Amino acid sequence: MKSNTTINLNAVEFNRAETLLAQHGAIKITTLRYASGVAALRITNPVGEIILLPFHGQQIWDAKFNGRRLTMRSMFDEPVNSGDYLSNYGGFLLHCGATAMGNPGTDDTHPLHGELPNAIYQSAELMFGEDEHGAFVEVSGCYRHTVAFTHNYVAKPHIRMNENNGRIALHLEVKNLKATPMDVMYLAHVNFKPIDRSILIDTASDDPSKVNVRDKFPEFFNPTAKYLSFIKSLQKTPELHREMTAGKTFDPELVIGLTFKTDSKGWAHSMQALPDGTADFISHRPTELPRGVRWITRTANQDAIGIYLPATAEADGYKAEKAKGNVLSIDAGKSFTCALEFGALDEKDAAKMKSMIEGI
Repeated sequence: MKSNTTINLNAVEFNRAETLLAQHGAIKITTLRYASGVAALRITNPVGEIILLPFHGQQIWDAKFNGRRLTMRSMFDEPVNSGDYLSNYGGFLLHCGATAMGNPGTDDTHPLHGELPNAIYQSAELMFGEDEHGAFVEVSGCYRHTVAFTHNYVAKPHIRMNENNGRIALHLEVKNLKATPMDVMYLAHVNFKPIDRSILIDTASDDPSKVNVRDKFPEFFNPTAKYLSFIKSLQKTPELHREMTAGKTFDPELVIGLTFKTDSKGWAHSMQALPDGTADFISHRPTELPRGVRWITRTANQDAIGIYLPATAEADGYKAEKAKGNVLSIDAGKSFTCALEFGALDEKDAAKMKSMIEGI
């Protein structure tokens, strides 16, 4: 992803009062700082906006397109200046990894979903340019994670938004700075809000032999017998989860591993098709992110769906995924990279993606 103009965000003052920073084509960028002290960028185009935290995990905290908020409902009104995953869990996109990821098992020592979700970036930048879709704005930054004798890497995400649609493009690089190989895990935690009467459509199989419905839960969850019975029924008939039904709870959560087919360019697609003809979507390349999960929680306190969370592994923690052979290794000086797209589609683009998925 290349750009023409760059602003070093380390040199920008983020105040409580929202302030115009720049405009590019039909895109406007303002700065703000939450009461918690977390700095943010609001990036707006004629279709909607995202709020991105350039120094706090490079999270996308919120997203609104086509007159609708895409982000999950959580217990958080604004980002919290915390490094603890569950103490600041309400954003639209969280990067998970990179030395470990998922729910730590009893023998794991890593935090829930690793160090990346709330990592403090040493630098951040805002870039402007033109591509085949018109004017774009891109946010990037560098987070260096160094632990003596153990880890030394740089993570650099690029998040791009164009001026004329609700699509967000993500490219990530994790470069190993050690003189020895590095184990890498990554998951893109994109948290949409479930919409009642919507249908989940994707290029994944409903064959029970190709679907992994998780029936083990972290210690802080206490599922009921009724919910465990529902999990067993999904293991036999996975497609039962595909309709978002009003009043149907997923408590504590549903986690499903899926196997995807791809289009001619190697992309797999997943969408939440809304009753009004629009859709939410996420697209990824299984050659880069071969595992991942679908994640749903619908309770009185949280309402969220990871239509699909593309990843290098499933979410059972470092040692469990290592035993499965799902932990990647990159050589000294080499990089892990991946790309994905996600966001909102209008009626025309939603119909086009649905037709394309059905053709696969």
